[in-house]
Amino acid sequence: MKYMLLIYAAPDREPAYGTPEFDEMMAGFAATSEKMNADGVMIDGEGLQGSETATSLRITAGKVETMDGPFAETREHLGGYYVIDVPDLDTALRYAEMIPVAHFGTIEVRPLMDYNPAGSLT
Repeated sequence: MKYMLLIYAAPDREPAYGTPEFDEMMAGFAATSEKMNADGVMIDGEGLQGSETATSLRITAGKVETMDGPFAETREHLGGYYVIDVPDLDTALRYAEMIPVAHFGTIEVRPLMDYNPAGSLT
């Protein structure tokens, strides 16, 4: 089963760039990625640029509207993700625990939809 591990954190709770705490967090991300790769479960993962770079889109009454920034007002921002392929939710949760942001933010673990379970192209 494939799961997406969505990484949310409040910017004011993250370690500041250039501090030992920031370096420790980044080392934690590197260790998490190395472990997932070594275990053969990592499919993809990446950080995202700041929410201020986002453009949100919606269609209302047939008209496309775009807005600068994220649409949702929230304290925690989506900062990155991992996509992993593991047998079950319990295993996905064990990998989510390894993500450094879990100590000051939230890791949302969500199964991916499989619209093509047989692997066919039709």
